[in-house]
Amino acid sequence: MRFASALFALLSFTSVARSSWLDGGNQVAINDDPDLKVPGDNPLTFCNKPDDNILTIDKVDLDPNPPVPGQTLSISAKGTVNQDIEEGAKVHLQVKYGLITLINQEAQLCDYVKEVDLSCPLKKGDLELSKEVNIPKEVPPGKYTVLADVFTKSEDKITCLNAQVTFHRGGKS
Repeated sequence: MRFASALFALLSFTSVARSSWLDGGNQVAINDDPDLKVPGDNPLTFCNKPDDNILTIDKVDLDPNPPVPGQTLSISAKGTVNQDIEEGAKVHLQVKYGLITLINQEAQLCDYVKEVDLSCPLKKGDLELSKEVNIPKEVPPGKYTVLADVFTKSEDKITCLNAQVTFHRGGKS
């Protein structure tokens, strides 16, 4: 559970979700298009061009990047919410370890934004946040792929992000 929270922290600017062992049939596709890279020092990419997203992400920084097991991960993010985000917004979160789906769930966004000291409705305007997360030293080595697809109750795109992090034996990333 702590590790799932730490992986989520990579995407904390968009949402927070808790771990669940659900349907593993969906695939996470990471886009290598350099135009889709999220600005800042991070492993994030947009799922597709973010021009019409409700959340404009200006910058996300991770320290250290990549995250290291047994160390504290500091996250800072800046962006703009282009319209109010009301109750009923959802996040689809998927976490894979190699080819194994660890998490594949849809949750109410407003139930989880409290973990990054926010609350719904998220009001239109500038948004800044910072969060520290302890990465457990027991993280199994391997490649982790994360997808967070966030949308309003009327299914307008808030944002969609991917991340890929590889942990190595001995606590190095």
